[in-house]
Amino acid sequence: MTPPSERRPLPPVVDDPAPGNGRGRKPAAPPEAAQPPVAPRPGWLPGVVVRAYGKFFEVELRDEPRVLLATVKGSLKRERRRTDLVAVGDRVWVSDLGAGEAQIELIEPRQRALSRLARHTSDIEQVILANPDQALFLFSVREPEPHRRMLDRFLVLAEAAGLPAIVGVNKMDLDVAAPEGHGRGLAETIFGDYLPIYDVRFMSVATGAGLERLREDLAGKVTAIAGPSGVGKSSLLNALHPEVHRPVGAISEATGKGRHTTTATQLYRVGPETFVADTPGIRALALHGVPPETLDRYFPEFRAYLGQCFYPDCTHLHEPGCAVLDALDAGAIPPARYESYAAMRRGEEDRG
Repeated sequence: MTPPSERRPLPPVVDDPAPGNGRGRKPAAPPEAAQPPVAPRPGWLPGVVVRAYGKFFEVELRDEPRVLLATVKGSLKRERRRTDLVAVGDRVWVSDLGAGEAQIELIEPRQRALSRLARHTSDIEQVILANPDQALFLFSVREPEPHRRMLDRFLVLAEAAGLPAIVGVNKMDLDVAAPEGHGRGLAETIFGDYLPIYDVRFMSVATGAGLERLREDLAGKVTAIAGPSGVGKSSLLNALHPEVHRPVGAISEATGKGRHTTTATQLYRVGPETFVADTPGIRALALHGVPPETLDRYFPEFRAYLGQCFYPDCTHLHEPGCAVLDALDAGAIPPARYESYAAMRRGEEDRG
């Protein structure tokens, strides 16, 4: 068969051929349990790991207002794993040893995880947060300048994990009219491409605008909050959970980037069955576990055109007869989002 020399008309939208977590998407199937199911024994107490210190873990009990400092039962450590045995967000059962101490007797199967490669390894998973229900990726409209390539990497990781994502845009009190924005504000100009495919929340922690809607989004769920430093993550967590004050990072005048104020993941209960995870400031995440040939599945605006290219193994970078490139030319795919895909597909590092 001779490949077409010219672009074809834009193909019709078809049913989603690949899994994902855009609006209405079904989450990915949970991974296999890390250990065989074991029934809790009488006297064991259910809880969730809210903080980790090396071999020690703070466990907040489910049915009473106590936090116990726990270690892991020796027999649970014997199985060799390529991921963390216990991580913040894991649901566990503990035995109370008294004096505020406990032993983790049982770790419930982990449903999903937000993770990255451990340092100096190529195949060891470091779990940032276990069992999240959703992610909130927080950026600011200004100070520091938003880094869309970083946001797109976060969103790909969430899509790959089957994790619903919210795009949060903070510091709306600093919003200004966009140059050549035809009357639109800077925030809408920068983040407008995400409005058709993700829930985008515009807010100002400084004034409180938009926070009530965000609280509704978080209610009854475990939410991982991630984003670059300086965008207001600690300020947001202070507003959601004022009982525990976290230091707020400053913006470096030299670089325009924030200074990190969080060094380890911590989980906070901010309401009934509602937790938010304070995760370390992350400038960029490697696309851990996302093979290049499957990357296109995790861009929701591509899905209607997948499987319609002339070449079955089309990379959507240069091939003739590419339905994704046709859609790009027709204006159905935002150019900035496509450029993010292309950079990731080529393996380009973008640390921001």
